[in-house]
Amino acid sequence: MRENAGVADRYSTIEGSAFDVDYGTNYDLILLTNFLHHFDPPTNEALLRKVHPALAEGGRAITLEFVPNEDRISPPDAAAFSVMMLGTTPAGDAYTFPELERMFANAGFAGSEMHELPPTIQRVVISEK
Repeated sequence: MRENAGVADRYSTIEGSAFDVDYGTNYDLILLTNFLHHFDPPTNEALLRKVHPALAEGGRAITLEFVPNEDRISPPDAAAFSVMMLGTTPAGDAYTFPELERMFANAGFAGSEMHELPPTIQRVVISEK
């Protein structure tokens, strides 16, 4: 796929735990796909403090998550996912956008914005260094 898109020379993965490996530096994008909901806010902020310096100036962290509205009961699928995290993780949750925004800000990011991804039930949060 990356060969077809013409980005094979600019795409890489790093084997190991996201909490332990050295990320390196100067990335334009770091993808955090369906990951943050497994952990509590302090653990997420520690991870995001690793992500932030790995980004180049103007770089972005792209986060894909089930993001409930602030009422935490809508949309129904995202709210139900929060209950699943309660039962299947030690401290995970489906975080609202203000909660995610706060985690990124506490890790040093300049700002975050959320976008819908119809027809999926997930949302993408783009956070700028």
